[in-house]
Amino acid sequence: MIKSTIKGIGFHVPDNVVTNDDLSKLMTTNDEWITERTGIKERRHRENRNDAQETTAYLGFKASEKALEKAGLTAKDIDYIIFATLSPDYYFPGCGVLLQDMLGCDTIGALDVRNQCSGFVYAMSVANAFIKSGTYKNILVVGAEVHSFGLDFSDEGRGVSVIFGDGAGAIVLSATEDENAGDILAMNMHSEGKYADELCTQFPGSKYGWSDRMRKEPENVTNKEVYPIMNGNFVFKHAVTRFPETMKEALDKAGKTIADLDMFIPHQANLRIAQFVQQKFGLPDEKIHNNIQKYGNTTAASIPIALSEAIELGKIKRGDLVLLSAFGSGFTWGSILFEY
Repeated sequence: MIKSTIKGIGFHVPDNVVTNDDLSKLMTTNDEWITERTGIKERRHRENRNDAQETTAYLGFKASEKALEKAGLTAKDIDYIIFATLSPDYYFPGCGVLLQDMLGCDTIGALDVRNQCSGFVYAMSVANAFIKSGTYKNILVVGAEVHSFGLDFSDEGRGVSVIFGDGAGAIVLSATEDENAGDILAMNMHSEGKYADELCTQFPGSKYGWSDRMRKEPENVTNKEVYPIMNGNFVFKHAVTRFPETMKEALDKAGKTIADLDMFIPHQANLRIAQFVQQKFGLPDEKIHNNIQKYGNTTAASIPIALSEAIELGKIKRGDLVLLSAFGSGFTWGSILFEY
């Protein structure tokens, strides 16, 4: 029987550290306000330099290099790329083809996934299906974001802008018939599009007639229409409901219980959400890994960054049972349960 096993994993974040105190110089906020509401102390923002601009595809490239090295593979061994992001280098084409070029892969397929905070879970689920069907052997799955270029660093946008950071994570998911190798045991994906407007960026979508408005009356286009908007309390309420649902669904499908888990990696949206879920399931601190304090919410990149970091720290070992869960814009949510 073909298994889907994580052969290599890596992450990359910009060197530029932006603290809460740094943000307080741009808008009316402070470390206590941000920490209390989100748990975030700092995040990474790319540095825009003419000689080395850190784009979303570039961050994904750096994470992919590390994942390939740890997998003992080269770019030529990759059969397919799945790239999850909400902040692509271009409106189109997507980042997948840019990564294919940067790595020097053969003319393999490159799929872009637009499921925001749930993007990596969705992407990994697609990769698993390709591998279990025998279509591909080695798939590079990437989650990468550069949020800092598109945030409103004013008092009007502070409720959103203090949350997000830049970064990337990548895994090589490979086919194997080794009975001792890890495998994806269960997964689920869900959506509820009626709440799309509760967490979204309207520009440059087709719904609101941007081309005509920007041409005829650019002075009337507001920051809320151009930058991300979020109904924070509404999103929080739904997240703390959907997280436990998707987690239990994955465990039930595999015939496992929360006590069987060795590690839970939640999407790093808000530390208070993660703490609520941890308390609800009675998970001890050593069975959950949070790093939003250091990196903020990196959306599609948050799970692979946290997973990679947990492995590097020795908190996850081969054979451990790991659960990944996410909730975000769309609304979308889902989980993946696997043996590492």
